[in-house]
Amino acid sequence: MWKCFLTRTSRCFSTSAGNKALKWWDHVAPAPKDPITSVTEAFLADTSPTKINLGVGAYRDDEGKPVVLQCVREAEAKIAGCDFLESVSSAVSSKLVEESVKLVYGKNSDIIKEGRFAGVQALSGTGACRLFAEFQRRFYPGSQIYMTDPTWSNHHNIWRDALVPERTFHYYHPDSKGLNFSALMDDVKNAPDGSFFLLHPCAHNPTGVDPTEEQWREISYLFKVKNHFPFFDMAYQGFASGDLDRDAQSIRIFVEDGNLIGCAQSFAKNMGLYGHRVGCLNVLCNDAKQAVAIKSQLQQIARAMYSSPPVHGILLVSGILSDPSMKALWVEEVKVMANRIQSLRTTLRKSLEQLSSSLNWEHITNQVGMFCFSGLTPEQVDRLQRGFHIYMTLDGRMSMAGVTTGNVSYLANAIHEATKFG
Repeated sequence: MWKCFLTRTSRCFSTSAGNKALKWWDHVAPAPKDPITSVTEAFLADTSPTKINLGVGAYRDDEGKPVVLQCVREAEAKIAGCDFLESVSSAVSSKLVEESVKLVYGKNSDIIKEGRFAGVQALSGTGACRLFAEFQRRFYPGSQIYMTDPTWSNHHNIWRDALVPERTFHYYHPDSKGLNFSALMDDVKNAPDGSFFLLHPCAHNPTGVDPTEEQWREISYLFKVKNHFPFFDMAYQGFASGDLDRDAQSIRIFVEDGNLIGCAQSFAKNMGLYGHRVGCLNVLCNDAKQAVAIKSQLQQIARAMYSSPPVHGILLVSGILSDPSMKALWVEEVKVMANRIQSLRTTLRKSLEQLSSSLNWEHITNQVGMFCFSGLTPEQVDRLQRGFHIYMTLDGRMSMAGVTTGNVSYLANAIHEATKFG
C-alpha cells in the first residue's frame, strides 16, 4: 500500500516539475534596500575621517556615540540576577502597560482609574503599529489607513503587509517647509466618514513639522464631526519640547473632545533602548468591559506573531517608570537630550546664515525633534555624499542626532557649497 502511494506521489511530483527536481527558491529576487539602512551601510563603508551619518534615527551624544542613560544603568543594577528571565510574568507586563499609558493620558487620568483602555506590551513602536494594523484588518475588513505625506518609510511596509490599503493626506508644504494646514483639513473633511488616520503626536518623522496647539484642536474637532479614528504613533515623546506631558498634548486634546484613539509607544529613542525593542500598544475604549474584550484580541494576535516579547527591556522600562526617583532622573535626561538637539539646530542655522547663504534656513529651528527636513534635493544630497562624505536619505531628511559641536561647522560649509548652484 505504502509502496503504491509513494509511487503515485513521486509520479505526480515528477510530472508537475517536468521530470526535474523542484528548485524551490529560484524565483526569489533580492528585496529592495531600505533607504535608511542603505545610508548606514554606505557610511560604514566610507573610510574618510570627516564622514558624518545623518541617517541614524537613534540619539547620539556630542561625540557621535550611542548613549546609555544613567537611569538605565541604575535599572540594570536592580534587575541583575532577576528571577524573571524565563518568560514575561503577567505582573511585569501589566506594570509596563500601566506606567506607559500614564505617559499618554496623564498619571491622574480618569481613563486609567476606570480601566478604559486595552493595553499590551509590544516589540517597540514598529511592533505596536503592526499589531494595530492587523487588529484593524481583522475587525474592519476593507478599511483603509490615511498616512501623512510624507511619513516614516516603514509605516507603508507595516500596513501593506497587514493587507490594509493605504491613502495619503496632505501634510508637508515643500515651499514653506512647514505644515500645509488648509490642504490637510480639506483631506480630513473629504475622507469618508469613519476613516482610519495615522498621526504623529510630536516630532513628526521625517519632517520635524508639528501642528500648533490651536491647529491640533481644529483637527480633533473635525475628526469628531467625521467620526474618524486617529491612531497615534508616538516614537519621540520628549524629543519635541523636552517635556513629556507637552509632547502628549495633541493626544489629550483628542481625548478631551471625546475621540476614541489608538496609540503606539516606543522607548527605543527616549530611553536609548533601541536594541531591546520595548513598546506598548493601547486602544482607548468606551468602558472597562470593552477594554477586556479588545485586550484579549490584541493578545491573541501577538501570540500568533511572536508569542511574547523579550523580558529584559520590559524589566528596565517598568522599573524606571514605577520608581519615582529613577523616573525623575529619566525626565531630566530626556530634557538634556532634547536641549542638545535644539541647541545644534540653532548653531547649524546660524552657521549657514553667517556664510551668507542665499537660501532661507529658518525651517531648521522652526522644525522640532530628531529630524530636520532640510529641503535639499536628491542631487544636492548626492553632492554632499560624494564631495563631503555626509550621508542622509535622498529626501533630505537629516537626523540632528548626528550633528555635533565638532562637525557642525563642517556640515554647514558643505551644505553651503552643495546648494550654491541649485
